[in-house]
Amino acid sequence: MRADQRPDGEGATPSSRSRVVLIAFLLVLAAVFIALGTWQMQRLFWKLDLIARVDARIHADPVPAPSGTVDPVADEYRRVVATGLFDHGKSVLVQAVTDRGAGFWVMTPLRRDDGSAILVNRGFVPTDKRSPDARIASELAAGPVSVTGLLRLTEPGGGFLRSNDPPNDRWFSRDVEAIAAAKGLADVETYFIDADATPNPGGLPVGGLTVVTFRNSHLVYALTWYALAAMSAGAAYAAMRRRLV
Repeated sequence: MRADQRPDGEGATPSSRSRVVLIAFLLVLAAVFIALGTWQMQRLFWKLDLIARVDARIHADPVPAPSGTVDPVADEYRRVVATGLFDHGKSVLVQAVTDRGAGFWVMTPLRRDDGSAILVNRGFVPTDKRSPDARIASELAAGPVSVTGLLRLTEPGGGFLRSNDPPNDRWFSRDVEAIAAAKGLADVETYFIDADATPNPGGLPVGGLTVVTFRNSHLVYALTWYALAAMSAGAAYAAMRRRLV
């Protein structure tokens, strides 16, 4: 008589039923891990496609900066060009950390001929050059200017653990709506432009420092989920063999 059977042959013992439940649980767990791994593979191909599309936009010929609503999926990082007059008196400084160290982005409204305005990130200035006097050469340049750069989406709220403080003119993110409201700007586009590396008179601010990177760990995640699925399936198989022995 087998140890996992009752003397009267009425069926499996509680330990046998527990083993069946364990095997079922491990198989369900394996199926869940396989589903998660497959989802990560789908995310991987989506991310690779996104990287390819953004790379193509960055290196494409510039197009006129759009007016009105922009498509976050189709327009972010698109290379654009805009012409107008800078309103330097309404510039703001947004705290930044770059390859050049800590400092600020100089955000200045560009007023176009049709009356609309675009906030332009003209570039980076180090902390010790934050005074307008340090970039006076570029701010005294008269006449219309043409700005080429990357279309960027607004960054509402602030930075990590730090909120923008418009009343005190302290900015930790490039929040277009909040900056426009604080500076009394009307008819402002919902995006901003990161200016390219075209030198400004006097050398400041320094443009062309946009970092375009996309975290892509989906393959690692997928392999991890698939490995867990294999371990769960292997444990279920071992439990089944033990039951059959």
